[in-house]
Amino acid sequence: MDESKRTLSTAERLDWLRLIRSENVGPRTFNRLLERFGSANAALAALPDMARHGGLRRAISICPKADAEREFAAAERLGARLIATIEPAYPRWLAALEDAPPLLSVIGNASILAKPMVAMVGARNASLNGRNLARKLAAELGRAGMVVTSGLARGIDTAAHQGALTSGTVAVLAGGADVIYPPENEGLWRDIAQTGAVVSEMPVGTAPQASYFPRRNRIISGLSLGVVVVEANARSGSLITARFAADQGREVFAVPGSPMDPRAAGPNDLIRHGATLTESATDILNVLSDLLRRPLGEGGGTEYQGAPATLPDEDEAIQARTRILELLGPSAVMVDEIIRQCQLSPSVVSWVLLELELAGRLDRHPGNKVSLLIG
Repeated sequence: MDESKRTLSTAERLDWLRLIRSENVGPRTFNRLLERFGSANAALAALPDMARHGGLRRAISICPKADAEREFAAAERLGARLIATIEPAYPRWLAALEDAPPLLSVIGNASILAKPMVAMVGARNASLNGRNLARKLAAELGRAGMVVTSGLARGIDTAAHQGALTSGTVAVLAGGADVIYPPENEGLWRDIAQTGAVVSEMPVGTAPQASYFPRRNRIISGLSLGVVVVEANARSGSLITARFAADQGREVFAVPGSPMDPRAAGPNDLIRHGATLTESATDILNVLSDLLRRPLGEGGGTEYQGAPATLPDEDEAIQARTRILELLGPSAVMVDEIIRQCQLSPSVVSWVLLELELAGRLDRHPGNKVSLLIG
């Protein structure tokens, strides 16, 4: 067991839940707050002043303790565990991400999350051959010791879960872990909950919405060493999962298809841009075997408790806010460039950007870039 990991107390878990459910606090902001304040409790106390200094003209909405207690109780009634990034049971490949969910809701066998995983995604309107191949690949990967993860959607997702049921599979949902979508997969959901795991970052009971699916996709790829795409048209959400995988430093695999079939457009284009052409489980295992031998640097598992809060002097902060706002606009700029232009310490710049973020005025972009939200 990693000695840097520990189990949260009930009070700490409620504080974590309140913080991630508070207004303008996403996974990245959550981590920055804990790095600053050392605990979710201290961060919650600091939110009102920080959001006000960032320009929010009303009180920031902080998740009430009673709401967090209700969510926690609802999860317990369903048999779901809320696992934090710093806890030993949290999947280490997912913890390596900067935007890993601070709390992951898990129904089923949480121990399966410690095993190496491969994601398999693809078209909802998959062909019979595509479904059969996905089922076969998943079964072969399972026999090789891999856990197959997917999104419980129709088509390729369903076939992948079915193929890996006996060896172990993880379903990542866009809504609450208890909200089965599509409804016809209720039986499959129950089978997965019995032999594998169903996971989500959303509160139990949450209905899936269109905006939740990309967030779900980054968890599918984040859990996994690589993502296999089997049939996907040029605008498929499966390609979003593949892009997340590439950005996360994971492998991308694609099954080629006939150019006459629109469902082959996505995988063929991925292969054209460097994805591993995949015709069998051996193609996947040959690439992943090397990754399994290499240690993966972990993020998100930092022990935050006791870290000092380094608040800038108020006069310095006032000047910094003015100078930083002058440099920000709707176009993304590098944070390092802001530091150079302002000639301020990285700590002060980080503090002011966090204030703007909590006020809902700052957008974060890949490559450590930020922009000001106008309007």
